[in-house]
Amino acid sequence: MSKKSIRIQIFADGQIKADVMGVKGKSCMDYAEVLEQLLDAEIVDSHFTAEYYENEQLEILQQQNVQNKVN
Repeated sequence: MSKKSIRIQIFADGQIKADVMGVKGKSCMDYAEVLEQLLDAEIVDSHFTAEYYENEQLEILQQQNVQNKVN
């Protein structure tokens, strides 16, 4: 399972750039929405990485396999 993280950059002009890493599929947008709320900001532009287009189902199956091995 990949490590999930968010890198936030705040520029002198007040612009905020956030990169969500280690999150597969469209669920990365959940993290972006939380950031919007916390920072009282609005997303005005998005650029998606290759992870956005990867199948998030694969990660869920991997987590289930790890849990089955533990039990």
